[in-house]
Amino acid sequence: MSVQDTITRTLSHSPLIAVTLYAAVVGGLLLMTGLSVADVISHRQALAQTSDLLDQLRGRKAGAGGAGLSSAEHPGTPFLEGPTVTVAGANLLQRVAAAVGNVGGSVQSSQVDVSGAQSKNGFVGLVVSCELEQPALQKLLYDLEAGMPFLFVDQLDVQVPQTTAQNETTTGRVRVILGVSGQWQAGK
Repeated sequence: MSVQDTITRTLSHSPLIAVTLYAAVVGGLLLMTGLSVADVISHRQALAQTSDLLDQLRGRKAGAGGAGLSSAEHPGTPFLEGPTVTVAGANLLQRVAAAVGNVGGSVQSSQVDVSGAQSKNGFVGLVVSCELEQPALQKLLYDLEAGMPFLFVDQLDVQVPQTTAQNETTTGRVRVILGVSGQWQAGK
């Protein structure tokens, strides 16, 4: 007599053992199903959190504080657009002037460099002199570096107005000389 015959004979003579084993197997399957569903739900929550973080890092969504400017305000490609390097330089100037204006500043002078040493690598440079409130400087720098197209601040020179003995109060405006560069793709 084999082991299988012994098990079959025992289960057929005692239905209580068969029902108990059946209930244990069904309970085990239900437990496995419940754990699998819970695991899928936790993975979906982790995916949603990661997706939200990625959207926030890409600038599609405002952060928890809701402050600051995002790259969603400047949609487009990560490169300066234009059929020629001169047009790309004009687009760079327009982008930087708009960023300065958005924080309440004013552009005093600007110089686009389309034939410098970096232009051989596809970069277009710009030097801008502007005036703005001191707290707005951080917002301006964030907007330039986090927005689209990708821009790099190469030079930053901040001049704070000097006070005299008769005039102790200042207007809070600072003069900023800002060197910004961005990459232009020829033929795009």
